[in-house]
Parts: sequence; structure tokens; C-alpha cells
Amino acid sequence: MAIANAANKDSDDQVANEYRWFLLFGVWSLYFAFGLTLTAMAPLVDPIRRDLNLNDSSVGLILGAWPLVYIACAIPCGAFLDKAGPRWALLTSGLIMASSCAARGFSHDQITLFLAVAGFGIGGPLISIGAPKLVASWFTGKERAFAMGVYITGPALGSILALSLTNSFAMPLLDNNWRHVMFLYSGVVLLISLIWIIIGSSRKARQMERMDGRKNTQQQWKVFADLLRQPIVVTLLAMAIGVFFFNHSLNNWLPEILRRSGMSASQAGFWATIPSLVGIFGSLLIPSLAIPERRSKVLLVLLVIAAGASLLLQYSDHVIPLGFGLAMQGLAKGSLMTILMLSLVETKGVGTKHAGAAGGLFFSFAEIGGVLGPVSFGALSDLTGGFSAGLLMLTMVCCLLLSLLGRLNRLHRER
Repeated sequence: MAIANAANKDSDDQVANEYRWFLLFGVWSLYFAFGLTLTAMAPLVDPIRRDLNLNDSSVGLILGAWPLVYIACAIPCGAFLDKAGPRWALLTSGLIMASSCAARGFSHDQITLFLAVAGFGIGGPLISIGAPKLVASWFTGKERAFAMGVYITGPALGSILALSLTNSFAMPLLDNNWRHVMFLYSGVVLLISLIWIIIGSSRKARQMERMDGRKNTQQQWKVFADLLRQPIVVTLLAMAIGVFFFNHSLNNWLPEILRRSGMSASQAGFWATIPSLVGIFGSLLIPSLAIPERRSKVLLVLLVIAAGASLLLQYSDHVIPLGFGLAMQGLAKGSLMTILMLSLVETKGVGTKHAGAAGGLFFSFAEIGGVLGPVSFGALSDLTGGFSAGLLMLTMVCCLLLSLLGRLNRLHRER
């Protein structure tokens, strides 16, 4: 009997080892849809603003709508993922993202567009928390870091597609109607959700979920309380706020920064893909290098690069500093979030057992920056008549992150 049980366990492990990469592709596809939906409006800021008669502050508020909802949903979604598993939760995420994208096309004023964008904040946590939970469950060591780097290329490629093809291909194809572009992207996200149904409904996927069914029975709110008692966790959460403040500001406003520097909408879209392209290579390479022994040094370099990028983007009307600034932004954008999330999962007392709860906390706190970044950037643009003050604000945020990194290093030394 014991021999039979051992044989069954070996067979289960073999199934998991073979299928996990296919499952990772499914997660990557959904994260691609996440990036596409997230960035879809950035290259369309000008036609949307003219159509709905909005100023930069109003646009910033709309762009920050979904992180606001995300904050409220991230912790419950993390708890749900720990209890129910990621398979159906990720499908739900895809359907919500497709609905949000379609609803934007039906918007007729600031309020309806705000609500349509806010709906994305309900589905977003399920994929951005579910993906690292799945990777933490099925990969270890360097493979885990590599797998995290792989799936994080999904939103980068989704962003590249939205930025490069929206004004050069989709808008001309659809009579320059931004609403029809939203419907097109909604269809793409829905198709990806159907692909996930096929992957997630397979026998192997169900078997893997059952194998991962040794769920934590500890009450979730007690898990959250225990995590927040750890100074290292709190410091990582504070850093996540700053990183998302930086990333979301530039993710949403970069095409408009470039357009107002003298580029056409299509040119701005192509130039805005540079950070995502560089970020793909960075996310594949840098997290694998950020092993615990040298992680703080990698974070230090990335934060200095991010600060330099925000300074160089002040010169968006000069090709050379602009090119360097965009490439530097991409290096920071593609790796900072992944390394912080990896650090959180590998913190003592977290681990794969509480990866969902920790992910919920991480993104719930991080999206505070995701709200404040685009809103503050738009408000400063209205107040000053340009983007220089906003870019200087991002440099100051990077300096604050460097001080938090110093605190994190001290806490690790004291352990």
C-alpha cells in the first residue's frame, strides 16, 4: 500500500512538473490582457479629452480610478485566492477586464468613463495576485525568479501592442473612433479568457489544483495582522507604494508627454514602447540576478536608474537624452515590482503558504501609489502648464525609495 501511495505521489509530481510551464503560458496570456487593458487609454488621451471635454486633472482622476477600487479589492481577492485557488479566479479576472474595456467605449461623460475604468480595479487584483501565487506554488529557487520574470513580460507586451498599434493601426482601421478601439481590445481580452478556460479546464490543471489543496486554515485577517507586525514586510509595502507611484505616472502620461514635446500621436506611441521593450529584457534577466545575497545592491542600482530616467525625460525634445531616459525607465519598470514581490514572498513567515494574502497586501498598498501618481501628475500639469514639475516629483519619490531601501537593509542586518 505504501509503495502504491509513493508511486501515485511520484506520478502527481511528474504531472505538475510537466504541466506547470503550460499553465505559466496561460497566466502570461492573461497578464498580456492585463497590460493591454491597463495601457489602452494612454495613447488615446487626446481624442478622449476632446470628445468628452476634459482637462488634465480630470483625465488624471479617470486614469487613477481603477487603482482606487483595486485598493479595496486586493486584500479580499488575496484571501479568496488562498482559499479557492487561482483557476476560476483568473477566468473571472479576464471576463471583468473585457467588460471594463467595452464599458469605456459606451462612456458619454467623465462619470461614466470613471466608472468604466474603475471596474478594471475589481478584476485586476485576481490576476496580479494570482500570478505570483501560482508561480510561488510551482517554482522554486532560480526557476521561481525566472518564471516571475517570464510572466511579467506579459503586461509589457500588452502595453507595447496598445502603445504602438493604437494610433498607427487601430484608429485608422476603425475610422479614428476611440470607442471602437475599446471594443476591439475588449474582444481580444475575451478571446484570451476563452483560451484560459481551455487550459484551466484540462485534467492536469484540475489535478494540480487538487494537489495544491492543502490550504491554510488560519483565519485570513489573522494572517494579515501577523504579516503587518513584521517591520520588513511594512517597509516592502511602503516601497511598493513609491514604485507604483513612479510606474503608473509614466505608464499613463508618457505618450502625452511625448506628444506635447512635438511628436505626432503615432510617433509618441512608438517612442513610448521603448520602456516596455527594454523592460522585457530587464524582467527576464535582472530578477534572476537578484538572489538574496545581492538583492539590495540590485535594488539600489535600479532606483538610481529610475531617478536618472525621470531627470532625462525633462529633455523629451532632444533625441539622445530622451532615448537614454526611456531605456532607463524600462529597466526600472520591468524589474522593481518583480524583485519587491519576490522579496516579500521569500520573507520569513510569508512563503508560498501565505503568498495570496501577502500579494493582496502588497498590491493593496502599492496601488495607493497607483492612484496618487497619475492624479498628482495631471494636477501638476494643470497648475504649471507642463510636465516638468511632475517629472521632478518622480525624482524625489525615487530619493525617498532609496532611504527606505537603507532601512530595509538595516532590518535585514538586525535579523
